[in-house]
Amino acid sequence: MCLIRPPGVYPVDSDTTFLIEVLHAGGYAAGRRVLDVGTGTGALALAAARAGAASVTAVDLSLRSVAAAWLNSRLRRVACTVRWGDLCGPVAGQQFDLILANPPYVPAAHDALPRHRISRCWDGGLDGRLIVDRLCAEGPDLLAPEGMILVVHSALCDEDITLKRFADTGLQAEVVARCTVPFGPVMRARATMLEARGLVESGQREEELVIIRAHRGCLAKSALGHADRERARAGARTA
Repeated sequence: MCLIRPPGVYPVDSDTTFLIEVLHAGGYAAGRRVLDVGTGTGALALAAARAGAASVTAVDLSLRSVAAAWLNSRLRRVACTVRWGDLCGPVAGQQFDLILANPPYVPAAHDALPRHRISRCWDGGLDGRLIVDRLCAEGPDLLAPEGMILVVHSALCDEDITLKRFADTGLQAEVVARCTVPFGPVMRARATMLEARGLVESGQREEELVIIRAHRGCLAKSALGHADRERARAGARTA
């Protein structure tokens, strides 16, 4: 996907394309009101629109990302509402059928998140979970009665914690897809630090990505059945 990306805006990378593949394969967006949290270039929002979403809203803390997402959606004549602000704040009080998120999740040297550098696109604090945990806490309040959340992050962040965080808010959550990818430039630069902290094995230069789906218990099992079958096929292709 060729998108306009100003300096400082997160590029479409393997985690984004992985989530897009699962989104399409599972038919998750069709007919749903979709929210893309931390939209960057708007890649996930545009993918949801192409997959038949009833409406699409995109949010980002970066003004450059908001501008990029707005411009990319207009150039492709996609109806997308773009909002500026911190995580779920700009759409507080609204309800969505599907929330998509590729949050910052790379373990960093400290918990002080950058505000004005591109590293804010990937830094997730010491354990990589600062933004992931906020999403687990704030996202459920935006879900419609049969809504769901699809979030991608590295297995280094501990998927079991994400599952528990969602469960604590009353959602049912499960890993629906996995794939292994080579370290990108950021992870390669931090490999020694990650090894020293025991987050990766010595010499390890690839990581596992996971996609977690969280949903209300009242979500129709029949709706999940088709999505699960398609997701399984997608997961098999990308594993």
